[in-house]
Amino acid sequence: MKKDPYYSPCPVETALNLVGNKWKLLIISKLLEDRKRFGELRKELMATKNQSISQNVLTQNLRELESAKIIKRKVYAEVPPKVEYSLTELGLSLKFVLDSLQSFGHGYQQSLVKAV
Repeated sequence: MKKDPYYSPCPVETALNLVGNKWKLLIISKLLEDRKRFGELRKELMATKNQSISQNVLTQNLRELESAKIIKRKVYAEVPPKVEYSLTELGLSLKFVLDSLQSFGHGYQQSLVKAV
C-alpha cells in the first residue's frame, strides 16, 4: 500500500495535514456554500481574507484537496473549458468542524469587544 502523505499516528495531526494551511479551510468553507468555478472561488477568497491569493497557490491547494479526496473537479467539454469544484462526501463531513471553528471564532471576537 502506498504511504499516504497526510497520515500521522496522531489523528489530529492527520486532519491538520489535510486542511490546516492558510487557505484550505477557507476553500472548503466556500465550497460548503455551493460548487464554484476557479475564478469565482479566487474572487470570494480574496474578499474574505482581504488579501490576494495567486493562481498558483490556489491551484496547488485545490490539487492537494482533490488528491486527498476532499474536493472533486468536474471538467465540462465546452469551449472555453469550464471547470467546477465541489466537495466530496468526505469534504462535506468537515461542515461540523467549520461550524465549530466559526462558533469559537465568534466567541473569541466577542471576548475581545468586552475586554475593550
